[in-house]
Amino acid sequence: MIAFVPIIIVFGLLGLIVLVGIIRSIRIVPAQTAMVIERLGKYVHTYQAGFHVLVPFIDRVRYHHSLKEHAVDVPTQPCFTWDNVKIEVDGVLYYRVVDPVKASYGITHYRYGTVQLAQTTMRSVIGKLELDKTFEEREKINTEIMQAVDEATDPWGIKITRYEIQNISVPEDILTAMEIQVRAERERRAAIARSQGEMESKINYSVGVMEEAINRSEGEKERRINEAGGRASEIRALAKATAEGIERVADSLNAQGGQDALVLRISEAYIAELEKLGKQSTDVILPMDLSDINTVRERVKAMLRRGAGA
Repeated sequence: MIAFVPIIIVFGLLGLIVLVGIIRSIRIVPAQTAMVIERLGKYVHTYQAGFHVLVPFIDRVRYHHSLKEHAVDVPTQPCFTWDNVKIEVDGVLYYRVVDPVKASYGITHYRYGTVQLAQTTMRSVIGKLELDKTFEEREKINTEIMQAVDEATDPWGIKITRYEIQNISVPEDILTAMEIQVRAERERRAAIARSQGEMESKINYSVGVMEEAINRSEGEKERRINEAGGRASEIRALAKATAEGIERVADSLNAQGGQDALVLRISEAYIAELEKLGKQSTDVILPMDLSDINTVRERVKAMLRRGAGA
């Protein structure tokens, strides 16, 4: 019985080892995680989220990969612009693993390689732009770097989702020159805006003066037209009244006693004019026969007869 004790111990130890191996072969993979499995040194499976069991003592987990999006700082990198100005640029790179197998066997350290690619690509893109453009076209720079790095990391199973420039550091002397340039440009725009405002003000004033002159001339024209129309109407009315008066006088002359009435009217008018002359300070000498009313009437009749005969 004593001889069987070592054998029991050996089998017990073997059973314990097998049990531990079975327990260790159980794998629960969290969400957004992938495990690359090797069997005797050769790739066999990629375990996604869930419950899995390895072949004890043969399979082993070789790589763990998080499938979440990662953000990694791209260290400050000295760059030369197209116009030979040295600047320092840093940024943030966003990526995620889309193929765990390529990320495991395509490169030794995909994170380090991705950052190095971002740095070299950033130098290349910055070198194609002038200094002013590096501030104005950040979106374009980010897009070009992202596309270039994404294409280069595709064999590694890495997907570049974004790249953002954080800081662009410029030497102090260049920064001072840029501030002077910006100030001069701002003053130039202010002068242009001020001159345009003055020009528009003068234009508006001249247009107002012109419209006022036009309105005044139109009013003067209308006034003159109205006055001319009024005078024309007055002349027409006076001519019509005169014609009607002459017509009535002619009708009265042709009636019985018309001649006598005319002679009497003219004689009365003659006497009235003599009275006016007599009231003035000027001395007037008249023939003696003109002071007699009967003589005046006879002379008027003679004049009317001569006029009728003519």
